[in-house]
Amino acid sequence: MALFKRRQVWLPTWSGALLILALLASIGAAVGARAYALLAPTQPVPEARTLVVEGWMAPGDLRQAAAVARAGRYERVLTTGAPTPSLSDAGGWESVAARAAAFLSAQGLDRAAVIAVPAPLTPQDRTYVSAVAVRDWAQRTGTRLDAIDLVSTGAHTRRSWLIYRMAFGPGVRVGAIAVTPSEYDAEHWWTSSQGVKTTLGEILSLAWTQCCFWPAE
Repeated sequence: MALFKRRQVWLPTWSGALLILALLASIGAAVGARAYALLAPTQPVPEARTLVVEGWMAPGDLRQAAAVARAGRYERVLTTGAPTPSLSDAGGWESVAARAAAFLSAQGLDRAAVIAVPAPLTPQDRTYVSAVAVRDWAQRTGTRLDAIDLVSTGAHTRRSWLIYRMAFGPGVRVGAIAVTPSEYDAEHWWTSSQGVKTTLGEILSLAWTQCCFWPAE
């Protein structure tokens, strides 16, 4: 009874190996160049009169959100975010939403039109909880939301857009506006550790959300 069998195995030459590596590198570069565009869509809803801004964004991103609010026909701007760990760490603000609202007001937006909608503290599903908080605020205040635009930053935008559509359901049209991240070069995200961590993390998180996230009623 034979225990071994001789087989012929084809292996690439050095030239072939270099060609394969060059081809893989080209494919990787093409995918990398398109990854940000796919993760950071800008598709606003023309009839939206409510702008929702994710309050956790960096100051440079919030300045862009303020510019979006000034350029649009929005009647109100809602900021989202969880309670802050302590008032001293957050400059006296009780929530990320309140801090973002104050920042946007300081950028020249009408204070009466900027409304903080804080979300409950949660260790997971923070974006979904924030979306539900906005939905509940509208029901509680009698504000009719037929359409909203959501502002997020860079690669996080598509996942937030998906989650807000889950939270609001088919009765509300949800648009998305991606501002350019101020903390790394979004178009060349692979050139910085922050860009790689954010983009690859969002790819995995988006895949998990689409296949495995089933929000409660």
